[in-house]
Amino acid sequence: MTTIASQELAIFGGSPAVRTPVPDYCSLGVEEVEAARAVAATGRLSAYFGSWGENFFGGPAVQALEKAWAARFSATHAVSMNSATSGLIAAVGACGVGPGDEVVVSPFTMSASATCVRVFGATPVFADVQPDTFNLDPASVGACITDRTRAIVVVDLAGQAADMDEIMRIARQRGVRVIEDASQAPGATYKGRWAGTLADIGVFSLNCHKTIQCGEGGICCTDDDDLATRLQLIRNHGEAVVEEMGYTNRPETIVGFNFRMGEIEAAIAFEQLKKLDALTRPRQAMAAALDARLGPLPGLIVPAVRPDRTHVYYVHMLRIDEHVAGVSRRQVVRALAAEGVTCFEGYCKPLYLQPLYQADWPGKGTRTYAAGLCPVAEQLYERELFFHGYLYESLRDPWLDQICLAFEKVWAHRSQLAALDDDGSRAVRRA
Repeated sequence: MTTIASQELAIFGGSPAVRTPVPDYCSLGVEEVEAARAVAATGRLSAYFGSWGENFFGGPAVQALEKAWAARFSATHAVSMNSATSGLIAAVGACGVGPGDEVVVSPFTMSASATCVRVFGATPVFADVQPDTFNLDPASVGACITDRTRAIVVVDLAGQAADMDEIMRIARQRGVRVIEDASQAPGATYKGRWAGTLADIGVFSLNCHKTIQCGEGGICCTDDDDLATRLQLIRNHGEAVVEEMGYTNRPETIVGFNFRMGEIEAAIAFEQLKKLDALTRPRQAMAAALDARLGPLPGLIVPAVRPDRTHVYYVHMLRIDEHVAGVSRRQVVRALAAEGVTCFEGYCKPLYLQPLYQADWPGKGTRTYAAGLCPVAEQLYERELFFHGYLYESLRDPWLDQICLAFEKVWAHRSQLAALDDDGSRAVRRA
């Protein structure tokens, strides 16, 4: 009987553990195709007017999606956008953020979660993250609050909500708005409530990589009537209509954009929303199976899930303790790639180290964004965190078992990986 210990690593010439290509992800079916066809047959791909009137709020597909989304997540209002990036920008604007203000943000996320602040001339202030969930650390958030803080942008990274009760408590004490970026967490729960509905405004993504998608799109949720109005105004050139509609809450702060979702995208998203549970539950089952197999491997740390919330695993984040594992993250990732398991190191570089934040801009003042600002985020990026892609409903046997075998095979032979240079080739031993 062939054992894992007797199998040569693929990076050294052995046979890969993953023997057949992993299937591509596609959440679309005949329902979405028919929904798109039905809209196209009307000849009306968008029903928005940039002037005051019933068409200011979009066409029938857009409004049907918003109604269904609000009902699905128990929100008072859902406001569609052409992307979650647009939703984040609109949310920051709806909260009244402007030049001279500060907004606390995460350094360990997609760039739009922080650049949305720069759009309005405000200053991002980066708080550190927790080492096990990768979400904002409430203690670090509290330390970043100043008299200039207007808002906090919280990210539910990878599919699990942040510690929202504590963050909301800090925000309420200081009169600060909170925006929840739930782009990666549709369907996740926190103390029985839906991620994306835990703050003043929640933002969801319908990008093609997400669990449910319409190519490009986003949804903002809020229970605040005025915030919903401001989101709708910012979405659709609202500065041109505030007088005619009689909007009186600081109308001079409304700067509108074209963030409107088309009718085809809305019709597809409407059908996708129906499939959320059917697409999420298999991810959770697969994550449980992976964690059961991978958790015992020395130095490999599977995702931490808080007992008062659920995780929907947009991606499956892993950490490595190189001292316990006796091998570097890079060596593991290269060995797994040879076995047919594509992994990615570090998730993302802390945002404040990007060129955008190193340059000077009006309002930056004396604030610096140097290495060492958020040590936990930097440690995760540089040494600990890696992930092996998206989990989805079709990634079952034989691929799930073969992926686990690849990890087990690499771990069984990890002492051999010390022979690898950074480029994955065998090191040349010199006398």
